Amino acid sequence: MSSLAGLRQAIGRIAEYCPWYVQELGVPQGQEEAEVALEKLPLVTASVLEAHYYTENNPLLQRDGLHRYQTSGTSSGRRKTIFYSDRDEEAYLRIKLDVFREILGPYGYRTALADMGTGHAEATAVEVFRELGMDVESVSFRLPIEQHLARLASFRPEVLYTMPSILERILLASDNPSGYGIRHVVLVGEIASASWIRRAAERLSLGADRITDTYGSIEIGTIAYYSHRHGRYLLTEGLGAEGLGAEALNEEWEPLPEGEQVLVLSSTVREAFPALRYVTYDVVRDLRPIRVDGRLRQSFHSVVKRIGPDLKHGEKISIYDIEDVVCRHLNEAGVRVSVAGNALKVHVYSPHADPSRLESLKRDLENRIPEIGAMIRAGILEGIQVIGERFEDSQHRSSVKAKKIYYEVEGSQ
Repeated sequence: MSSLAGLRQAIGRIAEYCPWYVQELGVPQGQEEAEVALEKLPLVTASVLEAHYYTENNPLLQRDGLHRYQTSGTSSGRRKTIFYSDRDEEAYLRIKLDVFREILGPYGYRTALADMGTGHAEATAVEVFRELGMDVESVSFRLPIEQHLARLASFRPEVLYTMPSILERILLASDNPSGYGIRHVVLVGEIASASWIRRAAERLSLGADRITDTYGSIEIGTIAYYSHRHGRYLLTEGLGAEGLGAEALNEEWEPLPEGEQVLVLSSTVREAFPALRYVTYDVVRDLRPIRVDGRLRQSFHSVVKRIGPDLKHGEKISIYDIEDVVCRHLNEAGVRVSVAGNALKVHVYSPHADPSRLESLKRDLENRIPEIGAMIRAGILEGIQVIGERFEDSQHRSSVKAKKIYYEVEGSQ
């Protein structure tokens, strides 16, 4: 936060929509209070949000005029509903437009195709491209992959806005991906490593600088974008960032390697979500400010992994969602979740995990989040791999207790 007044204003706006933030967490509010310091405010963790925001009695559920977006489940099995006020929506669009203008403006592109899943990014993509004066089309995630390829071939967009998982399927299903005439790809969604981006660029006959990754969340909006000029992700307007060790959030989590921290964000523009010291559970490398065009900008080198209970596979899915499905099929089963590139693997440890049960479990798991199931059926998202194994050592039991996601790293950024 740039000033004490700015911090108080942010607290006041949040308190209008989330009074519990002040009342239950003891956050100072108003000029009469002692000086407020950002670092003394409580962390907004998953447990705080589950206790106060993702609840059936959240007053925002009864409030008219709010924009609502849903994502994966909580430990109680409820889907998460994230609210945006009109001012939140205006800020979201303004910031996203600024980012896209920065990424695409120098090249004078005229056509774009949005090939997305669902959610906030998909809902605003067409509007943002039109504001940039571009001719834009979108293709539904419900359509089979063949129709995605046909739209690319007929429209021949200069810019493709998509997720790494969908781009992966496009590249695998195309005999000649470079024949679509794509000149720039903007990514959002899952983690995209530098090595994966280089390989994707080669298949499209592009330089690696013509694939630009953006990083955001449904809770905050657009958080950062990768600047090829600086070789780093730059945070967007209105955001401040801190880095914390994993052990500061959960005593069961192992310390992170040197140079890696859990990203914690504070927003001066968000109001219908308590975005002050919001814990993203994303691990970033080399978080530090750099000088950009004469002023300091917060930045980081790369997003390494997530340590929280959810991950992105086309759309968000949480370990709670996964465990819920497994427990419906198998009693006393252990679960280990791993990610390799764009592949999601669920290892099930149970002596009763026979092939028929695993296949039934796989079907239910892929449809636990309806949007994920639709993308898998359409062939634009790789299916979830369910692997049965007949042992569970103490390491696996610990990983389930800590809700840990294992990342099989194929290359570093």
